[in-house]
Amino acid sequence: MQKRVNQVTMKGHPITLLGPEIKVGDKAPDFVVENSKMQPVKLSDFKGKVRIINSVPSIDTSVCSAQVHRFNVEATKLKNTIIFSVSVDLPFALNRYCSADGIDEVKVTSDHKNLDFGLKYGVVIEEMRLLARAVFVVDKNDKIAYVEYVKEISNEPDYDKILKVVKTIL
Repeated sequence: MQKRVNQVTMKGHPITLLGPEIKVGDKAPDFVVENSKMQPVKLSDFKGKVRIINSVPSIDTSVCSAQVHRFNVEATKLKNTIIFSVSVDLPFALNRYCSADGIDEVKVTSDHKNLDFGLKYGVVIEEMRLLARAVFVVDKNDKIAYVEYVKEISNEPDYDKILKVVKTIL
């Protein structure tokens, strides 16, 4: 298993990421996660659409919640685009969160079982078994069009850059 050190920090402390570094132009690896009803969801289920994959450490933190809320709002403005949010939170917690916070546009999913997404996209934090904050944009042809491994996990991603890329490839 590939280990990457010093690519991102958490509260200023370097952490180790497991898995490969995904780059623009790569073929997007397919993955299986679970939705809030514990049903499998694959990236390939939405082939032919632009997909934004929003990786967060835990939905129960303020920064992760703000990120999911922002993408939930943006999802209403984007045609032919699917937005995933992926964490290792249990599906039960995700269901509670979505119901309580009115999250209905973003596909909030869990990678808790096998870390299939996290290991394929290089976002598993070895020290905590959480996912690092990152955003990937996958075009209609399954190519990676944008990658952001957020350098400091306590910060939000660059929404303007993400949305600019999405609007360019739509």
